[in-house]
Amino acid sequence: MLHGMFFFALSVHTAIFARMNPDSIDQRIARLLQINVRSVAATLNLLNDGATVPFIARYRKEATGQLDELQIGQIKDVQQKLLDLDKRRDTILKAIDGQGKLTSDLRRKIETADSLIDLEDLYLPYKQKRKTRAMLAIERGLEPLANLLITQREANPDRISQRYLTDAVPTTDDALQGARDILAERIAEDLDARQRTRNLFEREAIIKAVVKKGKDAEGVKYKDYFDYAEPLRRVPSHRLLALRRGEAEGFLNVSIGPAEDVALDRLERQFLYPNGATASREQVMLAIRDGYKRLLKPAIETEFAGLSKTKADADAIQIFTTNLRQLLLSAPLGQQRVLAIDPGYRTGCKTVVLDAQGNLLADTVLYLSQSENQKNQAAQTVQRLISQYKIDAIAIGNGTAGRETETFVQSLNLGKPVFMVSEQGASIYSASEVARAEFPDKDITVRGAVSIGRRLIDPLAELVKIDPKSIGVGQYQHDVDQSDLKHSLDSVVESCVNQVGVSLNTASAYLLRYVSGLGPQLAENIVSYRAQNGAFVSREQLRKVPRLGPKAFEQCAGFLRIDKAKNPLDNSAVHPERYAVVTKMAADLNSTVPDLMARSDLRKEIKPDRYVSADIGLPTLRDILAELDKPGRDTREQLSAFEYDARVRSVDDLHEGMVLNGVVTNVTAFGAFVDIGVKQDGLVHISQLANTFVSDPKTVVQVYQKVKVRVLEVDTARKRIALSMKDV
Repeated sequence: MLHGMFFFALSVHTAIFARMNPDSIDQRIARLLQINVRSVAATLNLLNDGATVPFIARYRKEATGQLDELQIGQIKDVQQKLLDLDKRRDTILKAIDGQGKLTSDLRRKIETADSLIDLEDLYLPYKQKRKTRAMLAIERGLEPLANLLITQREANPDRISQRYLTDAVPTTDDALQGARDILAERIAEDLDARQRTRNLFEREAIIKAVVKKGKDAEGVKYKDYFDYAEPLRRVPSHRLLALRRGEAEGFLNVSIGPAEDVALDRLERQFLYPNGATASREQVMLAIRDGYKRLLKPAIETEFAGLSKTKADADAIQIFTTNLRQLLLSAPLGQQRVLAIDPGYRTGCKTVVLDAQGNLLADTVLYLSQSENQKNQAAQTVQRLISQYKIDAIAIGNGTAGRETETFVQSLNLGKPVFMVSEQGASIYSASEVARAEFPDKDITVRGAVSIGRRLIDPLAELVKIDPKSIGVGQYQHDVDQSDLKHSLDSVVESCVNQVGVSLNTASAYLLRYVSGLGPQLAENIVSYRAQNGAFVSREQLRKVPRLGPKAFEQCAGFLRIDKAKNPLDNSAVHPERYAVVTKMAADLNSTVPDLMARSDLRKEIKPDRYVSADIGLPTLRDILAELDKPGRDTREQLSAFEYDARVRSVDDLHEGMVLNGVVTNVTAFGAFVDIGVKQDGLVHISQLANTFVSDPKTVVQVYQKVKVRVLEVDTARKRIALSMKDV
């Protein structure tokens, strides 16, 4: 994914390099991204050969010059954009050539145009469009009059226009109006005029909003924008997306543009001759004004509305992807037995028991609020389940009645750690096809409790089953380009899954589909093979899975782990293609691979330079040695216990000045939302994140980070809580 300003720059006319022979596409990408051309060429070869971004980043460092996932992803995206640009270029050339109007000069300009915007500018005069006022005037024979006016030599336009009177043009006013219509369209389609106006928009455009008549009360949530103006180049992404949402919902009128007199002055300097005849100049001035207001300004405004939206989308998507990565890589409890509770008042607390692999062993309902007798029965049930299933930890959903359920469980003094787990998106999973396939005979409430427990055991393995947009870690996710959002989020999920690695014998098909080189069908084939033949005992056994060929094996093998495999390297990130070099390292030390992995003193004797060859270099050898030091170890942080303040159960318990424990649930461009245990997250505005100036909240906090906050203000009526992290 191309992020932030880079993505925006790629969309603007200054960014994309032209198809200028003899430059190849790898040379153009290298120049744009400022990456060594050999690295780009090697990366493109690998991508075109079916390699995935995670595989290239991890196992082909020598070929790419150690490019990281972000750089490889950028190369992939820019390649597609350049191919799309060239495809549009060919379409335009064919269209103009088909009209018989493709001159050698125009062909040269099109072939050397350096952006989609420049291409469309060149194509504009030849583009098929509905009949315009200028076209009608040309049909009526007024083009020669327009040509005379633009020279600004004619002292008496009224007199000369009489030559062009016809039944269709009965008066001199009609003739002059038609000539001005032709000039207005020429001015609006002039390449220099469009670029100068575009430059002015880029520097000086103001975005303005006013409330639509009669919408004050209905659109009160957009009150901040009822009379709003701000330079477009400075408007933050979240504000622009809010403006566009208000506009789409019919509450705001939004416009973009520089001062009109400034724009007209620049066009007049371009098209007016200082010593031209006054009367002709006045006609051209009228044409300039009409051309700008009716044609040029709306076109460039639409263009900049799209570009600014693209930039805002990119910023919002970047925030979403950053948050999602942090969420997916949040600390797991690990393979332990869990009692998971989905709290509820009227319908009771759905409670499930999961084994260390997340399999459902039992389910029941606890009633905590209807009678003391039922509460006592619930206590006995919990104690029995803890003992019977040898439970290691307890997971409680953080939704309605979550804190009350936590208090109840803590009062039992079970001696087991209790974790509050985010329920965000659990209901989406419960009603999904994935959940129905996993638990066809259980209702959605049981499935929800299972999801809560599994999120504690392994957040990554469970959250990949849910549409990321439903997890609640973005801003304006429904307003941004959905195709770009999906592409970016899928890339993040793929990156996280492959970074952590996947247990081949316990992973669901839904998790396996994100492993490099697999996908939905091969993931299902692996699960089916596992069900029919038992647990995998080696990575080599993957070759027996139907339709899993050599290329898929190459791509996926290094990211799949087999616990307690005969060859310990099968439970590491060392790729099977490099097993031989590890075996040689062990043999050179008169040892075995298991001994080498178990003994740090042996590993210290290895001299990686000795094993450099034509197809393996020091970057890969260093990765291998690092993996031998910690084979199969989860790269994620260890989960630590966390407790909310016992004094606080609801918003009514809050008062200004309280210092509380909290968990960051979402990071946006304007601050961070923090769960302090009262069902309603509080907002730490960007200005309250630190004692120093903060330009980007992501540099201070991240999703699931544990923080201390001070309550600044509580608005009970609007359910808003203002928090601060300053001096806490």
